[in-house]
Amino acid sequence: MTVPKASDVLADEVRERILSGEFGEGTALPPERQLVEQTGLSRATVRESLRILEVEGLLEIRPGRGGGAFVRRPGRESLANTVQLVIRGQGIRLEALHETREAIEPACAALAARRRTERDLTELDAAHAELTGAGEDVQRFLRANVRWHTAVARAGGNELLIGFMSALSRSIHAATDLETFLDAGVRELTARAHARITEAIRSGDEAAAARRMTRHVCGFARAAAEVDHRTSL
Repeated sequence: MTVPKASDVLADEVRERILSGEFGEGTALPPERQLVEQTGLSRATVRESLRILEVEGLLEIRPGRGGGAFVRRPGRESLANTVQLVIRGQGIRLEALHETREAIEPACAALAARRRTERDLTELDAAHAELTGAGEDVQRFLRANVRWHTAVARAGGNELLIGFMSALSRSIHAATDLETFLDAGVRELTARAHARITEAIRSGDEAAAARRMTRHVCGFARAAAEVDHRTSL
């Protein structure tokens, strides 16, 4: 039998109380000295437990007077960072990332068409305007592209999909030679596809939004694969 470490046991208990809502966002945990007295554990064990939860993003440790351990509830950014770590740590193939995006992003577009608000549409329009105004500045174009795709996911209102799409977009961009790939023709096609998808989202046409997003992301994956094949020869 494997006996769990005392620090893991304490971390499990505090984690459950955070995730169950017993410890709300911003709640200060008892001071370290008090935790030692309450648990009967050593100071080093208590500190290790707090470090575990800090790494998981469930606690914020603030130094100095008025500092201590404060509860943080995990959000979409925590999910995105975790997914990115898995992608990098497992060395997941670019092809698999594209396949995942093709499965997920059309659903994001359909949900966006169903749930979008005026604020969401304003953000989509602003991201598109930034993209079309980027000119020859490829890095500005890329930032606007990520902003637009993230805005589609946010308009769908599904926290899991937002987190996954954020991680996928970052990972695909990091693994693709986009500076070489994104010539003027590709940028123009991208802008046109974004405009058509936004139009479907604005009109509330879920089927059209999903269909146009499928065409867009599949086309991007094929073109990126062709460039990768040519550069590897």
